[in-house]
Amino acid sequence: MGCALSGPGVAPDKTVPEGQSSKADSEVIPGGVGRSRPQPEVPPITGAQRELIEGSWRILHEDIARVGIIMFIRLFETHPECKDVFFLFRDIDDLQQLKMSKELQAHGLRVMSFIEKSVARLGQEDKLEMLAFELGRSHYRYNAPPKYYEYVGVQFISAVKPILKERWTSEVQEAWESLFRYLTAVMKWGYNEEERTSGVNQTTYLQKSGSPVANTAQSSI
Repeated sequence: MGCALSGPGVAPDKTVPEGQSSKADSEVIPGGVGRSRPQPEVPPITGAQRELIEGSWRILHEDIARVGIIMFIRLFETHPECKDVFFLFRDIDDLQQLKMSKELQAHGLRVMSFIEKSVARLGQEDKLEMLAFELGRSHYRYNAPPKYYEYVGVQFISAVKPILKERWTSEVQEAWESLFRYLTAVMKWGYNEEERTSGVNQTTYLQKSGSPVANTAQSSI
């Protein structure tokens, strides 16, 4: 399955070379011993905001397929450059054709699934953190940089306003914005950690293999 925010398909080859230990990865544990860097500071989600998110999600859940399509169409309308990380869609300029794309529908559902899992973990901070952190790590492997992450939350909110109608209040919007700020921050943390540990593993591999480019690789980290 493809990552949640980038395009479906085969990820670029950024894996640890065969035979190389992934010890650096195992040392990065959100909320646990061995964390290599502190968690990014993000505004906490209050108990009242959690209730607002959960209540509105119960309504939105009935339309998640439609929300996923609307969200991505608006994302491509407002930020056409985002299609660069969706190799299945990057050459499709007709938005109506995109609306009918089964691949885009499937990908929209994957994003909705991630949001659903996030809502379900609002009362379990460690699990929510791990979910977003691991998604950020996978986005490095799928070559989807952090600059795109915050766009998704903005377009999600834009897509669900008309569905909730009078139920959409400034408090509901602030609650969802807080959740997406949190998810975006932790995903960026996961992306940066995967980038860093991949660089460390690659340098170690080059040094052990005696490659003449080992020093160059090390100096670029």
